[in-house]
Amino acid sequence: MPATSPAREKCRTCRLHSLCLPRELPQGDTSELARIVQTRRPMKRGTYVLQAGGHFQSIFAVRTGSVKTSTLLPSGDEHISGFHLPGEILGLDAIASRSHPSTSVTLETSHVCEIPFTELEHLSERIPALQRQLLRIMSRELSTEQSTTHLLARRSAEQRLAMVLLDFSQRFANRGLSARHFRLPMSRSDLANYLGLAPETMSRTFRRLEARGLLSIAGKAVVILDPIALAELVDGASGGS
Repeated sequence: MPATSPAREKCRTCRLHSLCLPRELPQGDTSELARIVQTRRPMKRGTYVLQAGGHFQSIFAVRTGSVKTSTLLPSGDEHISGFHLPGEILGLDAIASRSHPSTSVTLETSHVCEIPFTELEHLSERIPALQRQLLRIMSRELSTEQSTTHLLARRSAEQRLAMVLLDFSQRFANRGLSARHFRLPMSRSDLANYLGLAPETMSRTFRRLEARGLLSIAGKAVVILDPIALAELVDGASGGS
């Protein structure tokens, strides 16, 4: 998967400026970061961004499209651990071991930016704001991991689905998109895997939430009709499993 020329000023003009690494960086520092960032050609659906066991050299920022991250269980089954939207970072979980513990694959045609980590480290030593942003991103990733653990612990199927839909609602809103009308990037089977549910349970759960008037679904398109009631469900209203 060959890389094209460095991104140059793309970081400064990117619409994801406030979500990705350049957040709060002065223009001159953003230009220095852009110098080391490499953009890749459009990646078709199902293309590997990184693979488990691969040597850690870079982190990646999703620019357009979406990516799923998964690990292989001892049984040989895939366990999906996350879905990544534009402005989110991949590969941070390999910093300590210097080997990627998970695999990331595009869910649709996507663009990613590759950031060589050694060069990023050297740059962050000279730019304190960049170093602070790296720490913020790592903290965000840890928080997301903890949220996923909480998501699967002692929660009904309806509560799990409600939580992930509200999470996507907020993430889309952070990107200037609708918080109530959006398209899920993953398949129902991938979402079921992520939530620890059987595919048939996933389908029934969508239908139950729709029957309760909380949302409307058409394929991957979701309309949240009652976000308050959906949040109340997450906060403790009983839901079926």
